[in-house]
Amino acid sequence: MLVLGPLGFAAPWLLTALIALPVLWVILRAMPPAPKRITFPGVALLLGLKDRAPEARRTPWWLLLIRLAAVAALILAFAGPVWRPVAGAPATGPLLIVMDAGWAAAPGWAGRQARAERALTEAAAAGRPAALLLADGQDGQGALAFQPADTLLARLRAAQPVAWPSQLPPAPGALLEGRPEGRLQTLWLTDGLDHPARADWLAALAAEGEVTVVPPSQPLRSIELQPGEPPALVLHGAADPAPAVLAIGPDPQRIERELARLVPGDPVTEAGATRRAVPLDLPPEQRNRITRFQIEGDSHAGAVVLADDRVRRRKVALVAEAAGQAEGQELLSPAHYVRQALELSADLIEGGLGDVLDAAPDVVVLVDQVQLAEIGELAEWVDAGGLLIRFAGPRMIASDRLMDEPLLPVALRQGGRDIGGALSWGDPRGLAPFARDGVFAGLEPPGDVAVRAQLMAQPAPDLAEKTIAALSDQTPLVTRDRLGQGQVVLFHVSANAEWSNLPLSGLFVQMLERLVATARMAPAAEAEPERSQPFWTPELVLDGFGRIAPAEGLAPAAAEAMAEGPGPGRPAGLYVAGERQQALNAGGALLPATWPGARIEDAEAGRGRNLAGLLLAAAALLLALDALGSALVARGGRLIAAALAGLWLAAAPPPAAAQDLDGELVRAAGEVALAYVVTGEAEIDRASEQGLWGLSLSLRQRTSVEPGRPVGIALDEDDLSMLTFLYWPITDTQAPPSPQAYLRLNAFLRSGGMILFDTRDGDVTGVGGPDMSGPLRRLAAPLDIPPLAPVPEDHVLTRTFYLLGDFPGRWQGNPVWVEAPPVGAEAASGVPFRQLNDGVTPVVIGGNSWAEAWAVDDQGYPAYPIGRGWEGERQREMAYRFGINLVMYVLTGNYKSDQVHVPALLDRLRTEEILSR
Repeated sequence: MLVLGPLGFAAPWLLTALIALPVLWVILRAMPPAPKRITFPGVALLLGLKDRAPEARRTPWWLLLIRLAAVAALILAFAGPVWRPVAGAPATGPLLIVMDAGWAAAPGWAGRQARAERALTEAAAAGRPAALLLADGQDGQGALAFQPADTLLARLRAAQPVAWPSQLPPAPGALLEGRPEGRLQTLWLTDGLDHPARADWLAALAAEGEVTVVPPSQPLRSIELQPGEPPALVLHGAADPAPAVLAIGPDPQRIERELARLVPGDPVTEAGATRRAVPLDLPPEQRNRITRFQIEGDSHAGAVVLADDRVRRRKVALVAEAAGQAEGQELLSPAHYVRQALELSADLIEGGLGDVLDAAPDVVVLVDQVQLAEIGELAEWVDAGGLLIRFAGPRMIASDRLMDEPLLPVALRQGGRDIGGALSWGDPRGLAPFARDGVFAGLEPPGDVAVRAQLMAQPAPDLAEKTIAALSDQTPLVTRDRLGQGQVVLFHVSANAEWSNLPLSGLFVQMLERLVATARMAPAAEAEPERSQPFWTPELVLDGFGRIAPAEGLAPAAAEAMAEGPGPGRPAGLYVAGERQQALNAGGALLPATWPGARIEDAEAGRGRNLAGLLLAAAALLLALDALGSALVARGGRLIAAALAGLWLAAAPPPAAAQDLDGELVRAAGEVALAYVVTGEAEIDRASEQGLWGLSLSLRQRTSVEPGRPVGIALDEDDLSMLTFLYWPITDTQAPPSPQAYLRLNAFLRSGGMILFDTRDGDVTGVGGPDMSGPLRRLAAPLDIPPLAPVPEDHVLTRTFYLLGDFPGRWQGNPVWVEAPPVGAEAASGVPFRQLNDGVTPVVIGGNSWAEAWAVDDQGYPAYPIGRGWEGERQREMAYRFGINLVMYVLTGNYKSDQVHVPALLDRLRTEEILSR
């Protein structure tokens, strides 16, 4: 590159063409040869006449200057001018590209790849060897392999960020051994954060040559879950205005959507880092449905917090003696210790057994309760998946029907065991270590906890399997058994300090919290055998962009490694061990990196500003001025110039008011034109426009509806009140509309409008509906969509104009979803089909790619192939029929269903006619 002051040229040899400009000047300004003089007497008759359109003898200097300027602008444009290019000495040594590949590198990953690819391409052109080091912790520890630069492009393009922090090998010296001769040039594409071994690598690379650091192009934010009760989220690195944190989970229809929007608190800056607290002030029912939290607008693993047992808050019902019947003081009441142990980690409700069961609790705690009247109702609740925790006490010991007491995990002996009393020979017993594969795994029994009395269990072959905590003599302290989908747990000691000092210890709180956390287990998870506690098995994981994927090909992670956070072979995700569930989240505090001795590349200024486009535009303008100037000096110049000026003004872009789409919307409403959502992808939008136009032509030919040209809708800008039908193709890259757009969409649905959601993936998934498309759930989550169900055989949509049994598009065989019928809707007597809804379903969802089946080109021929031969054309015809049924259904509502009342109306008219006689 040739650099002249602040201006550089990528192809400076083209500047030699400027030498021709003086030659052109001489040629254009050259005098024509002198005319030959011939005397002719008749010329005297022309004396005194004036030529109204004289021709110039030579080109005017101002027109010549315009032409030369246009030629010079073209030459300069093709020479590749760059304003303020990076002036650097041409490198001749090897090239090393270091790419941070952790979750923090996910934002702008495509730009990082493009920058690295440009460096490799330049190195390949110069014949320099290159090496690529991905800081994802997965590269081997051997020396870096330097090879021809173009051979690294495939690996670079296939690289993806990982769901853990960037990790560099610990020994830079060993990896740099055996590198090629020459001064090493390093290009480091950093994520902006400090990592272990980063400083060592920077020092080692700076000693070998120049290090150029490319910082991230946008600020980074992350979110983490801080333990506590209640737990809280912390948003790191958020500048004003702070984005909202979305709580996402399934709604009552099991459709994943945004359940709540959490607003971060005031910023707190410490050591240069900014953080905001995000409180989880949500009702228990809503909080327990949350599966993840995500920073709005961010797409990386550090912006996602998966919810585990720490987030879910159980509703615990406590059934004990009434306040007026409590024996002794409050501190002696067994319910007091249970209440104090659970009030910080659960939502407590107290009352009689029948009252608390009506509140649908997750856990029921019975404190020394026997022979309850509602025991049958309680058994049904446990069988459906509830957790029952019972405590022994004086009532249970004194009961003469203890052997017949239901809802106990083990059979009990009559009376109790007094270990450390005045009439006993033994001493109080301590606690045995907990099993490593049990619910209390990892808890350490304090040495000062002693049990003086207990309720003994009858010996049985399965007693050891049902014992989850025991005394030092191996007698049961806590037993548990399954009952249907639920479980029953019994503490063989009292809930107060009368039988032991266990309720006075912190272990009592931890044991209750562990048991409550196992409530409401999924049946699929209960059926799995318990795995060893020292290992955690991944259930689902995140990729570097924060997308959830099933855990495949990953080995269980050791419990010691889980404490270190996500890493290679242990990505961020949800892990299970026995009955416990733990989320390994990637986000955390952001520690920015410093780069002493390195050159920091400005992402904007580093490339310089390309002036080729401006020079080409200037050349076009000069050529237009040349045309106008030539017309001025030619015959009839004024008229031609006026005509050229009119054409120029006509070609200019119309004012913003003329580009307003309101006129198109008015036209669409007047012509009953079909509308589609503009996705921003040219191919998809063209297919939508062609498809709706093809359907409009079919409607014109076969029905009385004559739609106009389809209209594209920008959801963030356009008013939907004048429309009745909207086709929305779903793509992976669509950005969610603005909140105002969702308000307009909900108003559109409530006012009788319909949206046809087309996920266009019927050829891939083989299924349709709201549960098969992640982008669909993301885009449609804020909409007021009713419960959905596949189109039944007797739906009005199957007979609005044609009788249909299937709704194919370019693909077929996939279900189509509409508003579900009301509960209990049945066919009336003598009526061939049900009256499903009084109106029209607001949404229709499927994946058959209907627009491509309807699409026609400018000549009216099908734009996309369907199937083969006659079968394909038959499928296209059925797709047109579905589209006609759909539009007629939107425009006419349920008039077809109203026809079922015709026989009844005729019978009534006949009866009235007979009575009137």
